[in-house]
Amino acid sequence: MMKKIILLVLLALVITNGYSQKKGAFRVGLDVGYVPAGGGGGGLLTIEPKYNITENMNVGLRFGGAAVIRDLESNVGDSYTAKVAGISSFVGTYDYYFHKSGSGSSFAPYVGAGLGYYSLANVEVDDSEVDSGVLNPSVSSVFGGLIRGGFEWTGFRFGLEYNFLPSSDLEDFDGNKVGTANNAYFGVSIGFFVGGGKWGAKAP
Repeated sequence: MMKKIILLVLLALVITNGYSQKKGAFRVGLDVGYVPAGGGGGGLLTIEPKYNITENMNVGLRFGGAAVIRDLESNVGDSYTAKVAGISSFVGTYDYYFHKSGSGSSFAPYVGAGLGYYSLANVEVDDSEVDSGVLNPSVSSVFGGLIRGGFEWTGFRFGLEYNFLPSSDLEDFDGNKVGTANNAYFGVSIGFFVGGGKWGAKAP
């Protein structure tokens, strides 16, 4: 998964050089996607207002939610997988776009990163040792980050991202630690954006 992102970044650096949208303009993007996992998969949805600080760089605030199948490890070392659990996020982002000046092309590869807060939901498991079948994370939110890459074409966007989150302890109804959850996840998304200028057009 991480190799795909690295290869995409290297390809963008080799085949393009910098230029793009309208400096000082605002744009808003909406993305939906898939979170792959062994034995199943989840989904994600994000909305992201952004501001173009230059023609080829912007900053934004990403509001997102992901339904993730989490890998769990019990106190006795057994590994198992939880049912789909929600993770919501509020992340400040930065993206850099690669677009050849004067080419007239509407294809624009990008790379980006972000830092922010992620909110962790309860997880449901099939385990006879857990009476309710529901485990609570010991913390309700964590600080994490993401790296991402992809491309935009006209008003559409395709992206790959990896969200770095620390693992969290899981507790039963009585507050006893019964395991650990791996909260990091990878996502593949498609979406669209409005505003911010037009790819392939000369910035005024």
